[in-house]
Amino acid sequence: MGFEVSINTILGFLPKQRRTGLFSATQTEEVEALVRAGLRNPVRVVVREKASKSKSEQRTPSTLKNFYTICESEKKFSTLVTFLQARETSKNMVFFSTCSCVNYFAKALEMLLTNMTVLSIHGKMRSKRRKVFDSFRKLTSGVLVCTDVMARGVDIPEVDWVIQFDPPSSANAFVHRCGRTARIGNQGNALLFLLPEEESYVNFISINQKVPLQLFEMEETVTDIVPSLRKMATNNRDIYEKGMKALVSFVQFYRKHECSLIFRTSDLNLGKLATGFGLIKMPVMPELKDKTVDFDPVDIDVENIRYKNKTREKERKRKLQERKASSEAVTQQANAMKKKKQERNSVPWSKNKERKTNREKRKARREFMKKQRQQHLQERKELEELAREASLLKKFRSGKITKVEFDSRVRIEDQVDD
Repeated sequence: MGFEVSINTILGFLPKQRRTGLFSATQTEEVEALVRAGLRNPVRVVVREKASKSKSEQRTPSTLKNFYTICESEKKFSTLVTFLQARETSKNMVFFSTCSCVNYFAKALEMLLTNMTVLSIHGKMRSKRRKVFDSFRKLTSGVLVCTDVMARGVDIPEVDWVIQFDPPSSANAFVHRCGRTARIGNQGNALLFLLPEEESYVNFISINQKVPLQLFEMEETVTDIVPSLRKMATNNRDIYEKGMKALVSFVQFYRKHECSLIFRTSDLNLGKLATGFGLIKMPVMPELKDKTVDFDPVDIDVENIRYKNKTREKERKRKLQERKASSEAVTQQANAMKKKKQERNSVPWSKNKERKTNREKRKARREFMKKQRQQHLQERKELEELAREASLLKKFRSGKITKVEFDSRVRIEDQVDD
């Protein structure tokens, strides 16, 4: 993961006579190079699960059941909420694509799943990450909403379900996400959410990562939670803003996806996607330029949506007043300039005066052009004179003419110029 230089530096400080154990969950070319460079007489110990030939080719444990489900973008989050509500006693990890999505959907799940503990973690949570991680490890049931920062290098006991709400940006990350459950011989389940136009990703993962997926049929009736999301957004500005950022960040993630043949931004129905996110209005995005989308906005003035936090709301109102004052000042200035222009245009204009002004402009233009020509002629004349003197000097230095001839010719040319 980019630590090759650091590891080699550390090995350089260690004694030459030593016993070294190198442990790695993945065998990459970088690890092989490290073995050759840092170890003498290495002995490889590989731990494999005993299974049939067909199962040994699979990259996930036999105790892990991999599922996928297909749902429309406007029902995707509602399906997730229904799924989690039916598993209140389970320990679940839900992977999202971006930090903004984690911030938004974790807040939404926290308010919708009242009987469950909901925690969130992502790469930008520097100070809180360890605390949240330790808290989730100690839980017997609950939900951890996270990004791929939790996809590898961590051990969380007894995770029942790993849910990939957004497919990962790389195929390798898919296996690492699933690896958070079914650890050390335990049973585990993984569920991948896909849109109808993304269904070919199932075959891709089966071929590329050797992980077959089974279709998961939802037993519970999916409850539409979009109205609840929209109500939360209209009552809390923090949720409203988090939802807008989440959608924008998701579209940006989608556009840069590694599997661009499967995950095409042009296939996304942005209107339905925004509805599934529970947004009350569409955000400003380049992808929406000159496009009409199937989206029903909420009839509300978003400037009137308040923060629940009084300090943030006070700061927002202060900034609103500053923007309003600045806008009024600009409007007044524009009106004053418009009025001045109207007054200037209202003065009677004589036709003769207009002709006289035009004649004076043409005369001034001619004089300017004449001066320019004269200046160019003078500059060219001076350049030619310098060239002649340089030629004479060159002849003098090469011995073709004497100093007397040089001085006389220079004086003659100076007299001619005068």
